[in-house]
Amino acid sequence: MANYKPKSRLTAKDYINGVLKCDRVILSRAITIIESNLESDKILAKEIIQTILPNSGNSIRIGITGVPGVGKSTFIEAFGKHLISQGKKVAILSIDPSSQRSRGSILGDKTRMEELVNMEDAYIRPSASGDTLGGVANKTGETMLLCEAAGYDVILIETVGVGQSETAVHAMTDFFLLLMLSGAGDELQGIKKGIMEMADMIVINKADGDNIRQSEMAKLQYKNALHIFPQSESGWTPVVSTASSINNIGIDTVWNEILKYKEIVSKNGYFNKNRNHQQIQWMYNNINEELKRLFYTSEGVKNHLKNYENEIVSSKISPVKAAQKIIDAFKNSF
Repeated sequence: MANYKPKSRLTAKDYINGVLKCDRVILSRAITIIESNLESDKILAKEIIQTILPNSGNSIRIGITGVPGVGKSTFIEAFGKHLISQGKKVAILSIDPSSQRSRGSILGDKTRMEELVNMEDAYIRPSASGDTLGGVANKTGETMLLCEAAGYDVILIETVGVGQSETAVHAMTDFFLLLMLSGAGDELQGIKKGIMEMADMIVINKADGDNIRQSEMAKLQYKNALHIFPQSESGWTPVVSTASSINNIGIDTVWNEILKYKEIVSKNGYFNKNRNHQQIQWMYNNINEELKRLFYTSEGVKNHLKNYENEIVSSKISPVKAAQKIIDAFKNSF
């Protein structure tokens, strides 16, 4: 199986040329190569990424997260349309939750962004999160590079939801946007402090109709809450605003604040410093993923795992000692 190569695969040169020409069909096929676990595809993916690397990095990368029901997809469609009206090319990498039982994924964001998906300057790529930290697909970083090489100058990464593991998305983006709803008193109780600390901007969404007054109150509460956090290394003071995605109100404000942020961090050097840190962290993430793969595919490990599982549940060995024995078996396999 490791040497299996699908007949539908193109050459690396074909993929590279297609991506650089912003052929969306070829781009999608190249991303499929990146996400593949086939050994032949991994070799192909490395060649593609290495070659397009000089053409990447010219976008602003924006992470977008929020509580369930906050209207992320509706906001992203309105935001994406605004960006396109400003002459931008937008790629949306939408990470869908995967079932931990079936490994299936809904992948429904294209149907939720009916207008945006039909725009020539928009590209939407839903991916299953699998078991990767933060609901971020394992190859989101590489996918982002391909989109940048294809000429998309704004990359939006929509995450599964709010949780501690959202740090994974924060670690690969330039600007982190947190969408919230009114009723801030209740929401502040339920949201992790770490998410608030990471946010460069908080947007109270669905600020329309009877909800306008509550949204303004929530805005004040979040502003007060942000004062308790230490100053960010970026030199940027996080802002809070309100928006109505369905009425297209406040969407331009979000983009204007992002442009202000980009200007500040570009001048003080934080933008490049953060990008360099992301590249180094990306290397370590890839090392960790490859070590994990090597460990669990090792014959020495596979042969021992089930036996030690049985011994643990029958109280013949402690989980700690079993883990050490399995690690020893892995080391001895080399």
